[in-house]
Amino acid sequence: MERHININDFDYPLPDERIAKFPLERRNDSKLLVYRNGNIEQSRFAHLAEQLPEGSLLVFNNTKVIRARVIMHKPSGARIEVFCLEPHQPADYERAFAVKGECEWSCIVGNLKKWKEGYIQIEFDYEGATTLLRAEIAERGEREHIVRFEWDVDLTFGQLLEYLGRIPIPPYLNRESEEVDLQRYQTVYSKFEGSVAAPTAGLHFTAEMIDDMRQRGFCFDEVTLHVGAGTFLPVKSENAAEHPMHTEHFEVRRATLENLLRHNGNVTAVGTTSVRTLESLPVLGWRVRQTGRPDEERVIGQWESYDIPQEYSGREAIEDLLGYMQREGLERLKAATQIMITPLGFKFRIVSRIITNFHQPKSTLLLLVSAYLDGDWRRMYDYALDNDFRFLSYGDSSLLICDK
Repeated sequence: MERHININDFDYPLPDERIAKFPLERRNDSKLLVYRNGNIEQSRFAHLAEQLPEGSLLVFNNTKVIRARVIMHKPSGARIEVFCLEPHQPADYERAFAVKGECEWSCIVGNLKKWKEGYIQIEFDYEGATTLLRAEIAERGEREHIVRFEWDVDLTFGQLLEYLGRIPIPPYLNRESEEVDLQRYQTVYSKFEGSVAAPTAGLHFTAEMIDDMRQRGFCFDEVTLHVGAGTFLPVKSENAAEHPMHTEHFEVRRATLENLLRHNGNVTAVGTTSVRTLESLPVLGWRVRQTGRPDEERVIGQWESYDIPQEYSGREAIEDLLGYMQREGLERLKAATQIMITPLGFKFRIVSRIITNFHQPKSTLLLLVSAYLDGDWRRMYDYALDNDFRFLSYGDSSLLICDK
């Protein structure tokens, strides 16, 4: 089936001064644009509870941003930046952060032309002794390279990144990371290390706000999707359908699936990464219905969701997955997704509402917003621009409600 999306239809003027370079002093002081079935108004994020139906389930992405940027040097003194994207050996995130002595990661390398061969290193003091983290390229690629790290100090690789790395704030901020980013480029509920970009819709929540909403009858649950650098990749093809979606790894607990079933039709996804995770579940459920297994080792394809029969519901998908997990005695599912949510007839089966920031022009995330709003994204973005909303990662937020 030939698919076509003219990416130029998803462009809009975004002046640099409208991009929020730093977070507000208080997380939930941000503005909140509320799109409700075609009507647009503005509120404050602190008043989110007043905009949602009683008993709503809000689903967070509890991934934690790692200090993925490491500045190293060649023996000659040349400065090389290594940006760790995802583990290669061991490939499992938990093991990758716990390993000692040696590991391999898929990385983007800055100033690669200065690193033709040999090793680079960073020297640091640990417990009164000087030691080294060394790196060499094990395998070269077009954009990403496999980098082998070696060290002899008694630290895990996760501890090394925490000790030596820098928070990888988005490139469009056009600044180096600062002390404020160490705390504010993480959600208050972040738990599991693995992301190189924050799930930014969640940056507006405070612990006090979550507690207050719980007392008012709202429910919360969590999924884990490790956000990759591909989230910032521009769509270069004029036909956005030809854009190759990046792979992101996710994990969902059985208890979360049971919670989704209880709140069927009343699920608010906090952020596009939560949307991508939740809307990947029907693909796994359909695989179970067809073959008896979700085949988690096979990456969820970019267009696989579009091939599922329209009448197959989110409830059926979750029931199929829960049945499989019960038969196998599983408490969690791990998989990877390349799902692309576009206005080309994507059906939202799990997500009822979306909380999200304002995205870059010509981005796949803007396609996702358009898909949910049945193409009405431009009116919403014009409103935000006309009413002094702040854009992108540290910017203001929106609540999208389409009762379909």
